[in-house]
Amino acid sequence: MKQKLTIQDIAKLAGVSKATVSRVLNHKPTVDAEIRERVMKIVNERGFVPSITATVLRGGRTQLIGVLAPPLIWPYVPEIMLGVAEVTDRTDYEVVLYTMGPARNHSDVLDRILAMKLSTGLLAIMPGQLGSHLDHLYKQGVPIVTIEDQVVPTSTPWIGINNVSSAYEATRYLLDHGHRRIGHILGPSDYICVKDRYEGYCRALRESGLEPNPALIWQGDFAETGGRACAHQIFSLPPHERPTAIFAANDQTAFGIIDIAEQYDVRIPDDMALIGFDDMPIAAFAKPGLTTIRQPHREMGEVACELLLSMIDPRNYPLKRRIETFSGTGEGGSKNLRILLPTKLIVRESCGIAPSVSR
Repeated sequence: MKQKLTIQDIAKLAGVSKATVSRVLNHKPTVDAEIRERVMKIVNERGFVPSITATVLRGGRTQLIGVLAPPLIWPYVPEIMLGVAEVTDRTDYEVVLYTMGPARNHSDVLDRILAMKLSTGLLAIMPGQLGSHLDHLYKQGVPIVTIEDQVVPTSTPWIGINNVSSAYEATRYLLDHGHRRIGHILGPSDYICVKDRYEGYCRALRESGLEPNPALIWQGDFAETGGRACAHQIFSLPPHERPTAIFAANDQTAFGIIDIAEQYDVRIPDDMALIGFDDMPIAAFAKPGLTTIRQPHREMGEVACELLLSMIDPRNYPLKRRIETFSGTGEGGSKNLRILLPTKLIVRESCGIAPSVSR
């Protein structure tokens, strides 16, 4: 096993003192710019994670939990954060929120956060490509819990839902109400949840003796604009070629469908039933109210925070909640903790009674 570099190793390679390396890593303004550049070049080339992280975790820990999150305009982030806050309000810990914009090098930012002792542990909400770096840190002993993700979970403990069974339930509901031409609007092709939801959709169809029809599949982008673009394609078809129902991969896509339907004199649900996914707060107030799969976002935040605290300080914060877990198999046959929380189908006006299925 390759030995981890220390601050002393970095100092030797850079030809400076250990104290100088420490000042560079802690962004002290007293370091010469040329020396700072030389030290950081070595740090980045060697993939060095400051050993101060391990020191913080062994003792003298801060009372701060770091949360890595997408921009707060993402609709589910506030609900997750409410769940996190409900847990930390009962403890001595506080939350530090770090938002992840697409233009920053988050691996470097994350290493600096840990080096400066700003967080004892991390909750990562949909970290995406940052997941591999989080996995590396977790294997080094940093307490980390991931909440959902766009990519296949790695070794890091993970909180989410079963997207396959949830999409199956949504599609099954439409089938049970007489629909046979059921369209599906996908989300971004590189998201693992999109692939899982498509799998659940296909599984329900095949159980009913139906093969997924490529002519009834449209590529969306998880945004209302993508839903509107797909709606124009769908409603431009002759009525007999349209689906009688649509399962949209998320609520925002479904809102785009609702927005455009009136332009084509399509009545939801009389002419076409519609199901979304997420149960965003405004889903109940859409016209018509949106039938959807409710994700337990607040509970995700609660469970993730409870799990993280049990990793940081098991004596004072043991995990008391009884939760259903799935242990996936990782590298070398190791068991990876997966916690799948239940979803719920919320039936509202956008499904109604199925129209004739002769088409």
